[in-house]
Amino acid sequence: MQEADLPDVLEIERQGHAFPWTETIFLDSFRGNYRLWTGWHGERLVGFAVVAYLFDEAHLLNLCVSPELHGQGIGRKLLRYLLGEAALDHIWRVILEVRVSNESAFHLYRSEGFRQIGTRPEYYPAADGREDARVMALELRD
Repeated sequence: MQEADLPDVLEIERQGHAFPWTETIFLDSFRGNYRLWTGWHGERLVGFAVVAYLFDEAHLLNLCVSPELHGQGIGRKLLRYLLGEAALDHIWRVILEVRVSNESAFHLYRSEGFRQIGTRPEYYPAADGREDARVMALELRD
């Protein structure tokens, strides 16, 4: 991802999340310990992923695909790509949070080998207050 991609990224983020990240949050992610990737369909940016690295662990902070393209494998491709890059960067574990209501994302992560390791109560903002998050992890090496 490059800063020039932000208008498209912000639009995907607004379409994909009821409580989207701001431009400032994305700009803060252009620091050295973050990895940012985009997914493309032809010439069109259709998804992105933001990962923070801390020593030998990675934290998947945001993975979003244009809603009209859900179910076409773009999220899976982005996920596999970032996992491959993390392994090349000698990351040993990737963690993430996912809303308990986001069953499709939960099943995607499970199908790629992530396992639930806990919950974070009231982690996400929600229309009626707060929503719990499942904490998931994938070990990239033993």
